Amino acid sequence: MKIDWDRRTCARRGHVTYAPDEPRLRDRLYAETALGGAWRCLRCGDFALGEPHGSGPADHAPLVPRGTVLRDLFVLRFLAIERAVRGVFIVLAAVAVWRFSNSQDAVRRLFDEYLDVFRPVFRHFHYDLDHSPVVDTVQKTFGYRHNTLVLVAVLLLAYALIELVEAVGLWYAKRWAEYLTVVATAAFLPLEIYELTEHISWLKIATLFLNVLAVLYILLAKRLFGLRGGHRAFEEERQSASLLEVEEAGGLSELSAAGHTPGPTGR
Repeated sequence: MKIDWDRRTCARRGHVTYAPDEPRLRDRLYAETALGGAWRCLRCGDFALGEPHGSGPADHAPLVPRGTVLRDLFVLRFLAIERAVRGVFIVLAAVAVWRFSNSQDAVRRLFDEYLDVFRPVFRHFHYDLDHSPVVDTVQKTFGYRHNTLVLVAVLLLAYALIELVEAVGLWYAKRWAEYLTVVATAAFLPLEIYELTEHISWLKIATLFLNVLAVLYILLAKRLFGLRGGHRAFEEERQSASLLEVEEAGGLSELSAAGHTPGPTGR
């Protein structure tokens, strides 16, 4: 099912109307109804009752995202939320590692005490708790030096900062954030693949799949690093979408086909 991003957004945020000073455009954007005057929405093209939200020259009309621009914005904000959630969890992990580094001996004694309590229980179910991979991993962490754990905590905080910066930039659809997301995510892909060779889990597979999909989508949809025409093609696509706000809503394409030349509306 095809999603009408324009009407979907208008249903959530309301219409955006504008009264241009140019008489020809103004007449085509305005309609009289039994309930009063109505102006055509610059996003979805439907007429909305009431006074326009703004007025002035056509080239001063608000830049209202439409069509694929809205779809891309929705995807970017989904990725922004995912990056923000991941960043928060990494911060919590960094805090946990830092606190563990300062009370390593106490945590080891507590772990050993609980291990002595649960060892007979697991032995009853014929499970050797002393050779459990989880227990073995935890015991290995007790052998790490304090400075090593502090370094791990700092690296985790740095990684979390990158994730949170990505989240803010993607939420506001900043192009630098798209480059940062692609570079940072692609840099960690070999590590994620290596982790899968060590131990396979559905969470790791899902994370890897989402990261690969995010990299490919942003690269192609946003035309990064010269792909699909690069930055120039991206700006032309974005500009043509914004120009449609007045030109398509006002039916100027029909005027151009009839031999009329509209005035400049570039921004």
